[in-house]
Amino acid sequence: MSEFETVQEIILKAYRNMSREIWDHVSGGTESETTLLRNRQALDSLGFRPRVLRDVSRVDPSTTLLGKRLRIPVFLAPLGGLSRIHPEGPLLALNGASRFGTLIFLSSVNGSMELEEAAELTKDSLVFQLYIRGDRTWVDAYLERVAGAEIRGFCLTVDIAIYSRRERDLVNRYRPPGRETGEREGFRYQSTMTWDFVDRVRERVAVPLIIKGVATAEDAELAVKHGADVVYVSNHGGRQLDHCFGSMDVLPEVVEAVGGRAEVVIDGGFVRGTDVLKAVALGAKAVGLGKLQAWALAAGGETGLITMLEILEEEISVSMGLLGIRTLDELAPSFVGQVAPVRYPAELSPFPSIEATISKERREGLSLGLRKRDNRR
Repeated sequence: MSEFETVQEIILKAYRNMSREIWDHVSGGTESETTLLRNRQALDSLGFRPRVLRDVSRVDPSTTLLGKRLRIPVFLAPLGGLSRIHPEGPLLALNGASRFGTLIFLSSVNGSMELEEAAELTKDSLVFQLYIRGDRTWVDAYLERVAGAEIRGFCLTVDIAIYSRRERDLVNRYRPPGRETGEREGFRYQSTMTWDFVDRVRERVAVPLIIKGVATAEDAELAVKHGADVVYVSNHGGRQLDHCFGSMDVLPEVVEAVGGRAEVVIDGGFVRGTDVLKAVALGAKAVGLGKLQAWALAAGGETGLITMLEILEEEISVSMGLLGIRTLDELAPSFVGQVAPVRYPAELSPFPSIEATISKERREGLSLGLRKRDNRR
C-alpha cells in the first residue's frame, strides 16, 4: 500500500503541511463564501441514474481537449502563487501533468516560471493563462511571446475585473500573489478588458483561445462570436463575486448556448471522480482542478500530484463501470437527475473521514495560538 490510497489522506497531509494562511487562501472563498458552498451544493444536488446488464469489462476514461488526448477528463486549472504552495510548484505541476497525461493551465502569476521556460519544458501539455498587468504596448509584447511559444492554448481569465474581498486572507493579514503593494496598480488594466480586447487577442494569436470565467448563456454566446475555441465555465472557485450560482447550476445553459461551436470546460469544487462524471454527463469536455491540485502539491510535490490523479482515475473508472458505460461518449444528461443533498455543503464535506479531524486540529491550533499570545502579554 502506498502512502496515499485515498484523496482524503492527501488532503489531511496537505493540511498538516500548509501554514494557516496558505490553507485558508487555497481553501476559502470571498465574503460569506456562499458561492463556494453553492459550487459544492450544485454537485451534491445531482444523483446518478445507472444502467445495468451492460458489458463494462473494459472501461476507457480518456477524452480529448484542444486536440490532446487526456488520460482522464481533468486538467490542472490555473493557480496563482504555486511557488507559495510548494517552492518548486510550477515545475512540479508541469512535470506532473506531462507525466500523467493531461493539460496544465499555467497562470502568469504562478510565482517563479516565465512562459518561455514553461514552453521549453512542455509545449504539448501547456495552456498559458494571462492576467493583464499593463497597457496596450505591454499586452502586444506579451501576445508576441505567446505566438512564438507554440503552446497548446492561450487562456484569458475574465471574471476578475476587480479583486474581491476574500475575508480569510484579510483576517489572516495575508497578501496573496498579485496583491503585494507594488502590483496593485496592475488591476487597473484588468478592469478595462472588454470584448474588443478579446478581438485584438484573437487577431494576434493563432493558438486556440480559452475564455475563463463564463457564468451565463449570454456571455457563452458572446465568447463563441468573438472567436473562443473553449468556453470555460467558472466563478473563480467562489473567490470573486459572492452569491453566484454554483458552476454546475449554469453548465447546462452554457452548453446549450455554445451549441457545439466550441468545447466547454468547467471548474468549481470538483474533488471526486463522481463530480467529474456529473460534469461530463451535462456536456463538459473536461474539469479543472484547483484546490485539489494545490492540496496534492502541498502533500507530496510531484509524486503527490500524480498519485491524486491516479486515485481520481480509479474513482472515475469504477464509477463508469457501475453507471453501465465503457466510454465517456456514452454519458448523457439522462444519467443524472435532481436530488436533495444529504449533508450541508462545506469545505471538506465530500471527505467525511477527515472533516472532523481537521476541524479538531484547527480548533486546537487556534487555542494554542491564543495561549501563546496571552503568554507574550
